[in-house]
Amino acid sequence: MFYREAGDFKTSYVDDSQTFPIAFDRWRYYVVLAFAFLVVPFIINDYWANAVVVPFLIYAIAAIGLNILTGYCGQVSLGTGGFMAVGAYACYKLMTAFPDISIVIHIILAGGVTAAVGVMFGLPSLRIKGFYLAVATLAAQFFLIWLFNRVGWFYNYSASGQINAPEREVFGVLVTGPNTAAWAQYMICLVFVVACAVVARNLTRGTQGRKWMAIRDMDIAAEIIGVNPLRAKLSAFAVSSFFIGISGALFFAVYLGAVEVGEAFGIQKSFLVLFMIIIGGLGSIFGSFAGAAFLVILPVVLKIVGADWLGWPTDLVAHFNLVIVGALIIFFLIKEPHGLAQLWRLAKEKLRLWPFPY
Repeated sequence: MFYREAGDFKTSYVDDSQTFPIAFDRWRYYVVLAFAFLVVPFIINDYWANAVVVPFLIYAIAAIGLNILTGYCGQVSLGTGGFMAVGAYACYKLMTAFPDISIVIHIILAGGVTAAVGVMFGLPSLRIKGFYLAVATLAAQFFLIWLFNRVGWFYNYSASGQINAPEREVFGVLVTGPNTAAWAQYMICLVFVVACAVVARNLTRGTQGRKWMAIRDMDIAAEIIGVNPLRAKLSAFAVSSFFIGISGALFFAVYLGAVEVGEAFGIQKSFLVLFMIIIGGLGSIFGSFAGAAFLVILPVVLKIVGADWLGWPTDLVAHFNLVIVGALIIFFLIKEPHGLAQLWRLAKEKLRLWPFPY
């Protein structure tokens, strides 16, 4: 009844090719952005910031990065946790070496450092693909974790091996350190996630995105029609690692404040982000958000329902969470490879035609 295209005419190619061609979608997008920027900062508290909202925003950036590499370019990666560690440690070194520079610049530069490392580890993709590439990126994961654990320079030779984020301000507001307000953590993560989503959306809809998808669908045919596989694959690794590095820097500096690389960026982190894009939808920016939201909110809901309301043991709730995630991954891989994003698209198509049969 409300989701209609009737009367929504396009008078130019620009109008017809915009991200949200239906007016209802555009207004819904603006309302969500307005609510996120103008309402949530005034109602958010420490619990919701630390348990749900801030991790969702950070994981959404990581999921967007991995989706660019795996969903759009077809290059399988199991090294997301290691690349997040690169972003975290690069941000830490920049914060301690250049204390007078804004933390925003440090986070962006940390993403650039991670992009360079991602390109280096992406070189094997020129010769191998599929399972063998997944093993190569898994080796990168273990190598990076070993490097940050063993080389004292990365953690400034701390006796504990832990890195701690110094206090930093943006426009006079504290955004890192133990005394940071919940709304300040939320706002800096929100700004980065919106910027990353806009950049990713424009890249995937443009010439570069079409090259990535051509490589994903059939790399030999793509090379025949003029797509350079070297540039396409390495650019996908660079852009993906840039976003993942930003998420790692935010995860360390804004969210946790102090990390040990083995605990915070282990192999389980790589699988978590991979599960996000599988459940959310490969090759979809919205799917990255949907998958991140689902896997962040699910443990919180299970804890409230299972542990608080039903009195289940916390270890049983944790195991039940793993069972649900595993079952959903199997379901989506078999029944709906495009994940929650495709289900959302189908729901919108039905709304456009309702109450007529589809």
